[in-house]
Amino acid sequence: MDSPTSTATTTTAVESSTAAAVDSSTTTRIVASRSSVIDSLRGCGLSGVRIDKEVLRKKLVMPEYLRRAVVDAIRSKDAAEACDRHYNSAELKVPEDAPQCPMVVFVNSKSGGRHGPVLKERLQQLISEEQVFDLSDVKPHEFVRHGLVCLEKMAILGDLCAKECREKMRIMVAGGDGTVGWILGSLAELHKEARQPVPPVGIIPLGTGNDLSRSFGWGGSFPFAWKSAVKRSLDRAVAGPLCRLDSWQVVVSMAEGQVVDAPYSLKATEECLLDQDLEVEGRLPEKMACYEGVFYNYFSIGMDAQVAYGFHHLRNEKPYLAQGPIANKLIYSGYSCTQGWFLTPCINDPSLRGLKNILRMHIKKVNCSEWEQIPVPKSVRAIVCLNLHNYGSGRNPWGNPTADYLEKRGFVEAHVDDGLLEIFGLKQGWHASFVMVELISAKHIAQAAAIRLEMRGGEWRDSFLQMDGEPWKQPMSREYSSFVEIRRVPHQSVMISG
Repeated sequence: MDSPTSTATTTTAVESSTAAAVDSSTTTRIVASRSSVIDSLRGCGLSGVRIDKEVLRKKLVMPEYLRRAVVDAIRSKDAAEACDRHYNSAELKVPEDAPQCPMVVFVNSKSGGRHGPVLKERLQQLISEEQVFDLSDVKPHEFVRHGLVCLEKMAILGDLCAKECREKMRIMVAGGDGTVGWILGSLAELHKEARQPVPPVGIIPLGTGNDLSRSFGWGGSFPFAWKSAVKRSLDRAVAGPLCRLDSWQVVVSMAEGQVVDAPYSLKATEECLLDQDLEVEGRLPEKMACYEGVFYNYFSIGMDAQVAYGFHHLRNEKPYLAQGPIANKLIYSGYSCTQGWFLTPCINDPSLRGLKNILRMHIKKVNCSEWEQIPVPKSVRAIVCLNLHNYGSGRNPWGNPTADYLEKRGFVEAHVDDGLLEIFGLKQGWHASFVMVELISAKHIAQAAAIRLEMRGGEWRDSFLQMDGEPWKQPMSREYSSFVEIRRVPHQSVMISG
């Protein structure tokens, strides 16, 4: 089942072919699977076929004057001035001067095991320094607002090479899921401003979980022991088929005056449009504070978010512990054992009780405008709203339900572009552990096209929430309700399948 997508009228043959490629790719669904070591090696391109460095460069590298124009526009934050400086109307470049697939790479040097600097150097050797950006120096929104605008202005003036490079451009992101989401969020500006086509995105996985990377066939880790793997990843990105990915907007509303240490992905907003069609169990405050953000993988509340919140604080206080993905996973597992989630029947701490005590949940099903209340199971201590097939470093907690089960529950087969979130619950530490090793599936709750959560405190003073691995502590009031509303973003992100 495909969700409706926003489309824009395209005027070039390249845009038309891109749209056709994306549309055709949606018929081939990405199936989640846990890769073996051999699959991982094969995914890194270790198939014995040698890729010539110079041939690859010709496919990827833009002409020098365009590279310099883009860099100048970003540094000066003035695309018009950079365009005037580098555009030469007497020597218009022809489309043949453009590479087959102009590639821009963003590297997060702080992701995962801090391998970013090594990879950045390797990429600059393979492509060029001007087309590889360290995110500590160049932010993705600067590239979108200045670098791409410079190419667009030069194309309007008649530079056919600049026009071809803008239309054929692809982007690779070297980082974790958070980094990829950052890039996708910045590229969303192009949708809003109708600046087509939007460059598709591929991934070089440097994070801990790398669930976005796994979902689109780029693997769960990157083998720095083989320099050729970098070349092969770039080569696959040149001709890789395109896929669509849903993204979801989260709006958190609460009584004004409550202090929230919001994560980077959650920004304060003055607009607070709470759906008035639903009755509120608690009281609505006269003035509300609102935050909004976007996630691509999952949103969760409860036990798993609390563990993630504690782990992030521990890692920030003792950064020497974060020596790589394996060390992170070991520390995370050990920390989760200390939080009481494996002994919940024996502990009376209110914060370890079921979410039913503080939460009311309503959903909208696909193609339905009415809200429906969904009972929160008494035993559930964490609720996860999942968009991808992968969660928690490649696990598939939703499982692979049979056709009969799906029909019985009124569910459909899950896909990353179907306009639906899979909502499941985790009961306590032991249940979550069995789910994460895929001995059992999580507790299926619903599939939804929109979700509204109403939280109200009692013995709980705080709840813990997270989206795409960024957790935060959400204060709750005894008197007033707090709300989380989740809706699908109208446009879809375009991804390169690895």
